[in-house]
Amino acid sequence: MGELVMAAKVTHVPSIWMSEMYEQHKGIRDNAINGLVELGNRARNRGAETFVVIDAHWIVNQGFHLNANERFQGDFTSPELPHFLRDMKYDYPGDPEFGRELVAAVEGAGYRAIAHEDPNLTLEYGTLIPMRHANPDASVKVVPIAANQFASIEEGRKWGEILAQTIKDSDRKVALFASGSLSHQFFPNSESIEGAFEVNKEFNKQVDLRVLELWRDGRTREFLAMLPDYAQRCYGECGMVDTAMLFGLLGWDGYTGKGEQIGDYFGSSGTGQVNVDFDLPA
Repeated sequence: MGELVMAAKVTHVPSIWMSEMYEQHKGIRDNAINGLVELGNRARNRGAETFVVIDAHWIVNQGFHLNANERFQGDFTSPELPHFLRDMKYDYPGDPEFGRELVAAVEGAGYRAIAHEDPNLTLEYGTLIPMRHANPDASVKVVPIAANQFASIEEGRKWGEILAQTIKDSDRKVALFASGSLSHQFFPNSESIEGAFEVNKEFNKQVDLRVLELWRDGRTREFLAMLPDYAQRCYGECGMVDTAMLFGLLGWDGYTGKGEQIGDYFGSSGTGQVNVDFDLPA
């Protein structure tokens, strides 16, 4: 019988790479890096065998997709922000068996799903940046899940529930990362340099901080009641489907656990970012 050993909301901003690699930005994202390192240490200490990463930067338009390759190797440069993130080498083992089991379960529930085993399907930085710091020795297998930008909150909830059951039915100890931002409103191009390390709009920042307060206090029902409006009004990354999947996994409105914030909330190119480790459901 499998076991969920971690459920976390994590950041994947490219400025984490800049913090490591570019002299003029050294250390600017130590807060985020330290949080990812801590989450990785916790996951391994709990016996994690597979990281499942819901990657809100791997955007698809139809259905449910995951990358079930046996191994992920490459040298990544972001086509979106090539001046921020380039020449990131990576090498991680995949978990095709678990990927196939999950897709079979999603299909069994009546949804379109594909487990891709295609060496030309490479990783996005929503997976690469968290894994670089949480899985530095590549000792834990990786299964990236795409975010469908046209999926509903309800579909995300259901997929999360299916993922939870698939983990139970497997023989894996799984750590789940919902890799995506809180608010996600970028600055206009003319303001992008000045806003590189800020949150766009005080409204977005204050809503993010309220969400973190609700998570810390275990007020899940209140959060879920606001989630559709939150995703719309604060420009949620891929409609916050990763967050819907996370809470579907945890038990949705029956979840009574709390979220432990690991490090400070921060702004990056207008977006709101944080790392949070959630209590596991009983």
